[in-house]
Amino acid sequence: MKLTILGGGGFRVPLVYGALLTDRGPGRVTEVVLHDLDDSRLRAVARVLDEQASAVDDAPRVTATTDLDGALRGADFVFSAIRVGGLEGRADDERVALAEGVLGQETVGAGGIAYGLRTVPVAVDIARRVARLAPDAWVINFTNPAGLVTEAMSRHLGDRVIGICDSPVGLGRRIARVLGADPQQAWIDYVGLNHLGWVRGLRVAGRDELPRLLADPHLLGSFEEGKLFGADWLRSLGAIPNEYLHYYYFNREAVHAYQQAERTRGAFLRDQQARFYARVGTPGTSALELWDRTRAEREATYMAENRETAGAGERDADDLSGGYEKVALALMRAIARDERTTLILNVRNRHTLAALDTDAVIEVPCLVDASGAHPVSVDPLPGHATGLVCSVKAVEREVLAAAESGSRATAVKAFALHPLVDSVNVARRLVEGYRAVHPGLDYLK
Repeated sequence: MKLTILGGGGFRVPLVYGALLTDRGPGRVTEVVLHDLDDSRLRAVARVLDEQASAVDDAPRVTATTDLDGALRGADFVFSAIRVGGLEGRADDERVALAEGVLGQETVGAGGIAYGLRTVPVAVDIARRVARLAPDAWVINFTNPAGLVTEAMSRHLGDRVIGICDSPVGLGRRIARVLGADPQQAWIDYVGLNHLGWVRGLRVAGRDELPRLLADPHLLGSFEEGKLFGADWLRSLGAIPNEYLHYYYFNREAVHAYQQAERTRGAFLRDQQARFYARVGTPGTSALELWDRTRAEREATYMAENRETAGAGERDADDLSGGYEKVALALMRAIARDERTTLILNVRNRHTLAALDTDAVIEVPCLVDASGAHPVSVDPLPGHATGLVCSVKAVEREVLAAAESGSRATAVKAFALHPLVDSVNVARRLVEGYRAVHPGLDYLK
């Protein structure tokens, strides 16, 4: 079985390959094709993968190419993890937004809109190529903003594109761990959009254990989200929000923390990864050991400004292991082998959330089998959550419309309608600021 990884020179690719090395069952991935526009990054990641596979018998064969059509042709699965504009683009997204006093995070607020406007045209081109060159392939999208990009690709691939994210997995795992439950045996009632969802229940043997957590201040304060949001606010919500909702509920504090930081997250990752790629080919250097050390630093500093604002301290060791690669492997196994499972995924709504239309991509538990991912019916969201979900989905639709039409006015509308952008004039300046630093936005006229 052939897996093509788009963004194959990306830093997190070894996580996916490492997961594949643990899969020894029938119908497993036997060929991995790495595609990237940067040949030097491809060679660097290939060195890491070669060391990963050195002690594994019959490891999936790895090839690397800068030829997109060749990489896609004959693929059974396509894993998309591209970054249009690179980490320099992400740092620019943050810088331009913060200069206007608004959030520049890569998936939330102004930064997420700018990233989406750059990425959607490229993702749509990829979707069209997949439909032509590998019509039977399943696309697993990890490219951010994941929900928006998945929806853009679904207009050309239908239900054969599925978005994944590790945030809901990590959140569910933390809640189950605090409650003394096995995450594998727990049903997580999670619903929303990518990076905009809430856990409303956690059922073990048919019993909802979340009320027990919400009633116990000690338990609430013992894990990441409890530290970020505070026990009182979680009890007020009656749910546990995805960590990215910290940018909404504590926006003023988050923006201030990012403005005061020595470097933005994008600038930190840009500099960190530049050092990694520069050193990975040095004689006598283990590419895998260097990658491991770099990854550990990356994970430990994740959302550091938010945790500092909330006084949450350092991340727990159990939260440093990632998780999206395990979701990707479980998804591939379920489809390729009909190993039925339940995963929280980004899929078309169908009739799951009545407040949104059928084609809107949402993030909910899905039953997955050989025919794909099927969203599970969920209870309606409370009013405050429905309002936020509908508002952000409306912004996503304006981003898609701007990417399709090339309309600068529609792009301004997307920024202006976002809950974290507080002025139409700010929206106009953001569009001009982003066009000035991103050649990829020249299409906006």
